Amino acid sequence: MARHISILITVVVAGFILLSFTTSGLGTIRSAPNVIHDADIPRDANSQGTADFGALSGSILEGGSIAPKLENATAKAELGRASWKLFHTMMARFPEKPTEDDSLALKTYIQLFARLYPCGDCASHFQKLIKKFPPQIGSRNSAAGWACHVHNQVNERLEKPIFDCNNIGDFYDCGCGEDKKKTGEAETRDPTLDKE
Repeated sequence: MARHISILITVVVAGFILLSFTTSGLGTIRSAPNVIHDADIPRDANSQGTADFGALSGSILEGGSIAPKLENATAKAELGRASWKLFHTMMARFPEKPTEDDSLALKTYIQLFARLYPCGDCASHFQKLIKKFPPQIGSRNSAAGWACHVHNQVNERLEKPIFDCNNIGDFYDCGCGEDKKKTGEAETRDPTLDKE
């Protein structure tokens, strides 16, 4: 008899927990939350709710650094290397003949990169650099050359070797192929990727 009561109590407690879990909203699967729902970002009036980034205010793009100073020198150096790799690779993949939207997207990215960079003092220095040397976003070559120039400004300030910007394309080649859809070639898939 005691065993039946134990089983009954276990079932009731499990049912209560399950009921509490599902009615609290934690047990339901929903789409990903809109992380920026409270942000003061102008919205386009279309039905999809996409942001009109062309209308971002200057305070969002040009405000001060958000992050605090990064004290750990090892983490700072590792972050710097990874960030420069991403930054230069992005410039190397920028279109040679960008549209106005492409150029605006890159300029906005650079401004937000300078504001959101997770090392506050680095971000402040970079913001000063882009004020002194505004981003060149007219072509892939101008963007890559500009990025190399500002990187060398940072290297000079940190007393690091200056990089030869003539080799920037070779050094930061991401190994990416051309878009096969644009070149008219059939897309091939690496069968080893399906094994993961």
